[in-house]
Amino acid sequence: MNAPIVITMGDPSGVGAEVTVKALASCDAALRAQTVVIGDRDTLQRAITQSNVSLPLLEPKDEGDGIRVDHVAVDGLPGKFGVLSPACGEASFRYIERAVQKTMAGEAACIVTAPINKEALNAAGHHYDGHTGMLAHLTGSRSSWMLLASERLNVVHVSTHVSLKDAIGRATTERVLETIRTGHRHLIRMGLESPRIAVAGINPHCGENGLFGTEDDDHIAPAVAKAKAEGVNVVGPISADTVYHRAYQGAFDLVIAQYHDQGHIPIKLVAFDTAVNVSLGLPIDRCSVDHGTAFDIAGTGKANHENMICALDYGAKLAAAKRG
Repeated sequence: MNAPIVITMGDPSGVGAEVTVKALASCDAALRAQTVVIGDRDTLQRAITQSNVSLPLLEPKDEGDGIRVDHVAVDGLPGKFGVLSPACGEASFRYIERAVQKTMAGEAACIVTAPINKEALNAAGHHYDGHTGMLAHLTGSRSSWMLLASERLNVVHVSTHVSLKDAIGRATTERVLETIRTGHRHLIRMGLESPRIAVAGINPHCGENGLFGTEDDDHIAPAVAKAKAEGVNVVGPISADTVYHRAYQGAFDLVIAQYHDQGHIPIKLVAFDTAVNVSLGLPIDRCSVDHGTAFDIAGTGKANHENMICALDYGAKLAAAKRG
């Protein structure tokens, strides 16, 4: 039997349990049999009941059709949806920690993560900017990157959860070059022979020959030149107000965004419910839904599970790429 895909349930008070059970109920039985949810059994059972899902909860190695659960016991869970709780932050961390341990040991092929709440995570004493930073720490990785993947637009970020001022400082030639290399390697792994990569400029009109800043000329253009010299099919910097449209129309397979909002806004405009968050540069494979815990609708049965279906599908592709 192949190593399973593991889904971390996310914050027990959020919509993670609901979108997970709905997505697993919607996928084919073969994929369901190759998937294990790491989380809280009682929370998942409440989500099943409130979502009118008919599948039973099983142990990870049970036979038959159902939702396999690797239960992680955490004291003090509130037992209801829609509340901010340090215990839920602790649970979120432990689910991810268990998933990383299993994946690093070869006992899981890929991690698919449901949403966590950063405030609850920090209240529990785990001070990370989100999944990506936490996974980098847990795997001992020096750095990592966030890729947002969708059918017609793919974006990888030079930096993500930092201030705009700090993001400008992080857009060094070395970091931009390594971001290009990382995106290039990933798309080749996913089946593209020569990925077409465009690098967005950081200033309006890429600085307009120094009128609006020199960062594009001083840092980004040299990174593009070095990547080209290595044989990467890359162009740029290209003004950010046009490059995403060109990529969406099919000119590029990947855009390198210089900071969080520059990459997130176009993706969420064109693929709000279907974009998948993928962590690159780690020794393990991880992808995720690209939405939050939605405490306001948690437990109501109203959460849209389409994004989790897309994340699970991408996770299956990552697992297949690892095996083959």
